[in-house]
Amino acid sequence: MQLEFHQLDRRWEHLRVHHPARQRRLLASLAESGQQVPIVVVATDGEPNRYVVIDGYKRIAALQQLGRDKVEAVVWPMDEAEAIVLDRSLRLSEHESPLEVGWLLAELEQRFGYSLDELARRFDRSVSWVSRRLALVEALPEAIQRQVREGKIAAQVAMKFLVPAVHISLEACQRMADIFAQYHCDTREAGKLYTAWRKASPAIRKRILDAPDLFFKTQRQAHEKATSGIGAELLRDLEMIAAIVNRVQRRMTGAAATELDAQQSQAARYQIEHLQKQLHRIGETIPPEKELNVDSSATHHDSGTEHARSGQTGDCAGIGGLPRGRAQSPPLELQCSTGTATSREGRTLPPTDPGALRQVQGESRASP
Repeated sequence: MQLEFHQLDRRWEHLRVHHPARQRRLLASLAESGQQVPIVVVATDGEPNRYVVIDGYKRIAALQQLGRDKVEAVVWPMDEAEAIVLDRSLRLSEHESPLEVGWLLAELEQRFGYSLDELARRFDRSVSWVSRRLALVEALPEAIQRQVREGKIAAQVAMKFLVPAVHISLEACQRMADIFAQYHCDTREAGKLYTAWRKASPAIRKRILDAPDLFFKTQRQAHEKATSGIGAELLRDLEMIAAIVNRVQRRMTGAAATELDAQQSQAARYQIEHLQKQLHRIGETIPPEKELNVDSSATHHDSGTEHARSGQTGDCAGIGGLPRGRAQSPPLELQCSTGTATSREGRTLPPTDPGALRQVQGESRASP
């Protein structure tokens, strides 16, 4: 059926996170192909010809932007609460953030009076799962949640960094949120600032929040220095060697070792010994490692971020796993080492929510 926009009750719209890029793609699709998937609504009690929108808020906004005055809709023959829970269950494959789920749970709890046990039963989850997500909503100030809904701050950024920050300092958390929104920080950038702030002294914490542009500038300079020059080229070359050694090791663990004849085995051992000597000489030319003096007051370093080794292969932690100086080493010695509360009052938020890294998805259907 077709409904006019004034017939739609959009009371659940505030639970949706705005994604500008995703909305632009939907707008282009609707402009080109028209609406292909109807929105989902339920009839409003006591208000004839008026319907509560369950799913389809992004399509409605896009159609209004295109100047349309009607929307295709399908009416579910059930009450509002059941429709919301059913819609959520149909979207289980989507990766909603725990914060978005917390908004939905809080709305069901407040509007329909659902208990923690009832919410857990309806979503087929534990009471603890429900409690943790409700605690996320309670922890963040409404102003920050509004920034998340508007797409100014990514939901995973809010959960990973702003939720723990608010337990340390509400004022600092709000200032940090404004910085994340102003600089459009992704998870990596936000993580660098939060970790540096967390491990810094009170004076340096204030300096980081007072001058975030200086912090990000020094981070960019450090990154450029780490990825340029002879030292960076040397590291890339060694990583390539490590990757090749990994590939050889994988082959030698298969049937390749048994297929070598005597001449090939002798040649392989010679190459291995030669490589070991060369790596040993390279290692002797590298200056000894200096003891790092980690000062939390330094703003020109990321004092709380573990630097991931870009380009590192998943099978080998580095070339250091190669044996040195052993004559007649068999091929198999090339192996690299691998780095292998139930009541409302009792809600607690763990330091790291198991769902905190789940990517935020948009509406239940990407098609128009």
